[in-house]
Amino acid sequence: MILAALLGWLEREQRDVIAFLREKNRTLKEQLSGRRLQLNDEQRRRLTVLGHRLGRAVLREVATLVTPDTILRWHRELIARKWTYARRRPGRPGVLAEIRRLVLRMATENPSWGYTRIQGSLKNVGHRVARATIASILKVEGIPPSRERPSSWRTFLRAHWSALVAADFFTTEVWTARGLVTYYTLFVLELPSRRVHVAGSTPNPDEAFVVQAVRDLANTIDGILAEGWVLICDRDRKWSHGVLEFLEHEGVRIIRTPFRAPNCNAYAERFVRSIKEECLERVILFGERHLRRTIAEFVAHYHAERNHQGIRNELIQPLERAEGQGRVRRRQRIGGMLNYYYRAA
Repeated sequence: MILAALLGWLEREQRDVIAFLREKNRTLKEQLSGRRLQLNDEQRRRLTVLGHRLGRAVLREVATLVTPDTILRWHRELIARKWTYARRRPGRPGVLAEIRRLVLRMATENPSWGYTRIQGSLKNVGHRVARATIASILKVEGIPPSRERPSSWRTFLRAHWSALVAADFFTTEVWTARGLVTYYTLFVLELPSRRVHVAGSTPNPDEAFVVQAVRDLANTIDGILAEGWVLICDRDRKWSHGVLEFLEHEGVRIIRTPFRAPNCNAYAERFVRSIKEECLERVILFGERHLRRTIAEFVAHYHAERNHQGIRNELIQPLERAEGQGRVRRRQRIGGMLNYYYRAA
């Protein structure tokens, strides 16, 4: 009697669960408002396997999402697909995926290459492709012809890498007799070597200050902005028409980044992050003299005592290293905030 009661309770619970699921499916189906339910192949396969076990009579009572005939039709298609073998269609085969990838790669890496030039390069690697095929591949991918194909920033930087410098400003809050004052520091970064040149700091970065700073950087004795260099800067108003005109007169080519695009001047932005996180944000600065001395200490550490991942984790200006079993010592800057470890001779 106890077993019969337990079985009856389980059967009653299963009926309640099935009734609840039926009503839930009906409610979800009403939410579609007459729209067709979209199922993928995996969902159809699962419904087909379970529906075939139940049979048509039971499916008429429990199926609410699709009709029993639909589930059985899916089952027949599943069996037919099992015994269907792919046949090779007659006619000209499609272009291989490797050729397609090569065409897209050559077109994006060489904006000046036309269809014939790409065709010749493909021939060099063992692929003979018609010009019309190359044109259709580029058209499908939305790549215009060579004359209308723009050059990327990566290609531009690599072509001018040995003559590229980046310039930018960063701000620092300094306590003075007038209270908290914002100082603007102008610096220029050599991209090939990552050397930094600080042009000066001022609370009033007007056109006269910027022109004098770039004049010092463009002198013929030890200036970094020599003739033929390419300067990358943003569209800040401190780079006024007078400053740009002076640089062009000195033979420096100006490349201005788009608005709100710091990644176009990423190397300069990375230096700003380094000097702020490692130094300036950890010091309370009192006066302009304190600011200049702190920046000078960090630049000296940045050049000779800080390893840079962008140049294979090496130093920009490596000092003489003592080999052997000498004692490892520490050189401190700014009260031990910046440290350099070396082996004594």
